[in-house]
Amino acid sequence: MPPVRTPARRPLVAISSDRIDRLGHPAPALLPGYVRRVSECAGAMALGLPADAGAFDAASLIDSIDGLVLTGSPSNVAPQRYGAPSLPDDVLLDPARDEAVLPLLPRLIEAGVPILGVCRGFQELNVAFGGTLDASVHTRPGRLDHREGDHGRPIERWYDDSHDIEIAEGGVLAGLLDERHLPVNSLHHQGIDQLGQGLRVEATAPDGLVEAFSVAWAPAFALAVQWHPEMRVDDCPLAQAIFKAFGAACRQRQSRRLRSAGPRQAQALAA
Repeated sequence: MPPVRTPARRPLVAISSDRIDRLGHPAPALLPGYVRRVSECAGAMALGLPADAGAFDAASLIDSIDGLVLTGSPSNVAPQRYGAPSLPDDVLLDPARDEAVLPLLPRLIEAGVPILGVCRGFQELNVAFGGTLDASVHTRPGRLDHREGDHGRPIERWYDDSHDIEIAEGGVLAGLLDERHLPVNSLHHQGIDQLGQGLRVEATAPDGLVEAFSVAWAPAFALAVQWHPEMRVDDCPLAQAIFKAFGAACRQRQSRRLRSAGPRQAQALAA
């Protein structure tokens, strides 16, 4: 699809990153698909947010950014964050990301910062609002196997459509497209057990697993999906619509933020 025409001053969108080991150094990691979609489809400027709780704070982000993308990741939210037993030692965790991101989310949403959560980001939002996760969905009777399948396939094939979703009436997703049954990809072994407080189901899988939710009380766009729209923008109308709607919300936020910043800056200069 052609890039979105962007204004001279694009909204600023922070994108959460993982913490990985890089030659013995803890390093931030951010996949390029999220950067491209924020830039080319949402029409915003992407800024990587390190998995370092001491590097930023909620108040400064509220003053500075126009949106936040919570990315997918091979890592899991630590089960201690939602009161569950420890996971096996071979399960990848990212406690630095948990510490940096989870406390931010209620404050940013309350302040009207648009948020889009993807896969791990979907799970983070649920935990941030008191929800719990099922660490092994595919082992539950009646559940689909939502994992990505054969790792021997080319990586782009991991993101092929896996199952349909049913979009709930009257929600954020229902307002983006007319279709209510659409295919999505699936690359997760964890899923929602109990939905967090104030969250509204936006879509479910054929086995009933929650595949998307919104923050019902949020003053701005606050949507989370369990699949990976960032990898299907070129050929999936739903993925395109999600990032365009997120971008539109970020531009609205930018306009409000800059209007309110003007009087504050004038007061600061006069002081």
